[in-house]
Amino acid sequence: MRILLFSVFLLSAVSLAAQPDRWQQRAEYTMEIDMNVKKNQYAGTQTIKYYNNSPDTLHQVFYHLYFNAFQPGSMMDVRNQMLPDADRRVGDRITNLKPDEVGYINPKVLKYNGVAQAFYVQGTVMEVRLAQPIMPGTSASFQLEWDAQVPLQIRRSGRDNAEGIEYSMAQWFPKMAEYDYQGWHADPYIGREFYHIWSDFDVKITIDRDYVIGGTGYLQNAQEIGYGYGPDPRKRKKKITYHFKAPKVGDFMWAADPDYRHTSLKRADGTTMHFFYQEGEKTTTNWENLPKVMDEAFNFINAHYGQYPYEQYSFIQGGDGGMEYPMGTLITGERSFPSLVGVSVHELMHSWYQHLLGTNEALHPWMDEGFTSWATADVMNHLRMKGLLGGDVVDNPFARTYNGLRNFRTSGRQEALSTHSDHYATNAAYGVAAYTNGAVYQEQLRYIVGEDVHQRIMLRYFNDWAFKHPNPNDFIRIAEKESGFELDWYNEYFINSVNYADYAVKSVNEGKGKTTKVELEKIGRMPMPLEILVTMKNGDEKWYYIAPQIMRGTKQRPGYAANWKVLQDWGWVYPTYIFTVDAPKDDVKSVMLNPTGRMFEDNMENNTWKY
Repeated sequence: MRILLFSVFLLSAVSLAAQPDRWQQRAEYTMEIDMNVKKNQYAGTQTIKYYNNSPDTLHQVFYHLYFNAFQPGSMMDVRNQMLPDADRRVGDRITNLKPDEVGYINPKVLKYNGVAQAFYVQGTVMEVRLAQPIMPGTSASFQLEWDAQVPLQIRRSGRDNAEGIEYSMAQWFPKMAEYDYQGWHADPYIGREFYHIWSDFDVKITIDRDYVIGGTGYLQNAQEIGYGYGPDPRKRKKKITYHFKAPKVGDFMWAADPDYRHTSLKRADGTTMHFFYQEGEKTTTNWENLPKVMDEAFNFINAHYGQYPYEQYSFIQGGDGGMEYPMGTLITGERSFPSLVGVSVHELMHSWYQHLLGTNEALHPWMDEGFTSWATADVMNHLRMKGLLGGDVVDNPFARTYNGLRNFRTSGRQEALSTHSDHYATNAAYGVAAYTNGAVYQEQLRYIVGEDVHQRIMLRYFNDWAFKHPNPNDFIRIAEKESGFELDWYNEYFINSVNYADYAVKSVNEGKGKTTKVELEKIGRMPMPLEILVTMKNGDEKWYYIAPQIMRGTKQRPGYAANWKVLQDWGWVYPTYIFTVDAPKDDVKSVMLNPTGRMFEDNMENNTWKY
């Protein structure tokens, strides 16, 4: 008995030890840079205190040198030209960059714990094979000096964008790659997606006195540089230094322009929203109206997706469209007001699904872009309801999203969501997977579990997984816990394959007695719970619900279905399913499968029978 009990105890201990420990690496950055705006170059010094919170001994580390992508012959340049649907923002622009237009980060001296350390640069990645390993539970110090040139703005970051913003400084510094339970993530920068260590940043940027800077972090010396205070002391100096601190963020972005107008609004919860834009006919009115709308957007987002934890957020004109960063975004500003609000809401939502939850975008871009797109549609609908935006409130803001996916699937170019973001065969396949598929995944899940349960899922997901880099299994486990359903099948089909649901009303016939027999057919490979609306000729409605047996649960009656009947579960291997309506066929006006349209199907034409 003692041997048996010891064996059980040992087995339990091994089982617990085998469970993934979601430890997080941590870093503290101290950086100083000195900008030469005439040459669009800068010199930088950096100290990183790196905390190895993993159970592993690290014999090497990696840095990202993103600016090196903007050179003729880079992987970003070649990859873009090899794709059949090249990014139009890039085209052959990298190939044609002149020497003073390319980007580079040129590491000069690296010290590891105060001792000179060799390093190896290959494209956008710097590998450092450590003279002494970093042991588990210890920290190490890295000191780096580098020179850099800011590239002509092509993708996200750079100088002199199309709207005349001088500096959009994203991915601008040597950044330590992330190491997690899957190992190092030192992906080369070829066009999209980032992954990060949550870090504390202390950054000093010295630049000509005419420039106004906004970005990540809290400005430490506002009065010193005349940032919103009386007489401008910048006029007494040739250069000034902006000093920012940012706690527990994944990146550090800033933008600078001598013509920025800076406004701000302090919200009721204490968060300050900053706005940086160039005044003009295409910008001023819209940007002056933006704060009120984004204040309400923040209210809705905090209530539905989790409380924003930082003290500020900045909306900054810059970049080449819209791109999210911690505590701020770069967005092109010469837009219509609905477009300006739309891009602002979308990039703000990334603060939740990229910068606070921190999913590995390279592996699971749909968990960021898709969830963000899904939430954006809900936020925009709320703003219309509040009268802050033109346009009608729509019952199903995802109808066009579903149609977009449905149409793309006919092209034969769709790839599974499990594809690495850099390895899609076309830009279109990536875009549909990351944005469209990801949004459909979330809205279809809301259909599966019900509105109230889904709301709880989204809040618990944020509260349980903020700052922990969740993966697809982590999300669906939250959904299982809140719904009580078994949902692994949902991820297996919708993430790891392109085999989705498709059902049809096969026949409607007289049944025994005064009944009607309805036969449904399963055409697609993916099982799904079904809602069927039977409308009687007298106007009465009867709702029927069939859960897939594999789900092991039943959704509660939704608010739109007054007369709701739960039928026997459907085992997914059976091609047909028959149920009975308690009314003669002559009294039935129509039978409609998937009446709300929130279950994704390839073919909606076979969903309705009419008398």
